[in-house]
Amino acid sequence: MNSLTQTTASIMNQEWYRNWFNAPYYHLLYEQRDEKEAAAFIDRLINQLQPPPNARMLDIACGKGRHSIHLAAKGYWVTGIDISPQSILSAKEMSHDRLEFFVHDMRLPFRINYYDYAFNFFTSFGYFDTLREHQNALRSMAAAVRKGGYFILDYLNPVVAIKNLTESEIIRRNNIVFSITREADERYIYKKITVSDPAIANPLQFMEKVANFSLNDFTQMFGANHLNLLSVSGNYQLDPFIIEESPRMIMIAQKS
Repeated sequence: MNSLTQTTASIMNQEWYRNWFNAPYYHLLYEQRDEKEAAAFIDRLINQLQPPPNARMLDIACGKGRHSIHLAAKGYWVTGIDISPQSILSAKEMSHDRLEFFVHDMRLPFRINYYDYAFNFFTSFGYFDTLREHQNALRSMAAAVRKGGYFILDYLNPVVAIKNLTESEIIRRNNIVFSITREADERYIYKKITVSDPAIANPLQFMEKVANFSLNDFTQMFGANHLNLLSVSGNYQLDPFIIEESPRMIMIAQKS
C-alpha cells in the first residue's frame, strides 16, 4: 500500500466531503471553473428536455447555487440542496419566490414524489464509503421525482478519467499553493490535496474520492428505483456516449 492509499484509508470513515466542501480552500481551488461552459450545457439540456413552464426542479448537491440560479432565471420553480452549510448560507443570498435552498444530505428523503425534474450535476455523486450509501442516495433522489418526471445524473466516465489521470500537479491561487496527487484502484479515483497557506503554520490535507461506477452500474441502480434510462450523452455538447472516448456520462431517465 503506497502513501496515497494509506492516507486515503486513514480518512475513509471521516466523510471527507463534509469537511472539504465546507472549507474555503475548496471554493478557492475551483474558482476558475468555466461558468460559461456550465451555463451553455444547462441551456442545451433544457432545450432537449423542454420542461413545461413553472416546472418544479430539484438541484441536488447544488453548492453555492450557481446552476439553481440559472434554472430559476428561466422561470422554473427551483430548490437547491447541499450538505455544506457554508455553501447554502451563500446560496440563500440569491433566494427569492421561485428559488429556495436547504442544507440536506442526499442519502435522506426529501419531498417525496414532488419534483418534475431532479438534477445531479458535475459528478456530485459517488463520494460514499459503501455501495449501500450510494444506493440509498440514488433511492432518495429518485423518490423526490414524481411519476413521469425526469432524473438527470451527470457523472465522469471512469474509463476515460483513469486513462487520462494526471498523477500530480501544482496549482497556485495568489499566495496559496495546492499540491495535488491522484491515483485509482478498482473502486475509486482518489485526489489528495495538500494546501500550503502562509497564514497557517502547517499544511492542510484534504481528500476527494469518486466511485468508479460504470454505465451498467447506473443502469442497475436506476432500474431498482423505477428509473428508465432514456439516453446517455458523452460530453457537455450532448454528443452520443462512446465508452472509450467520452469524458462524461450524462444520463436522462424517466420515473415509471
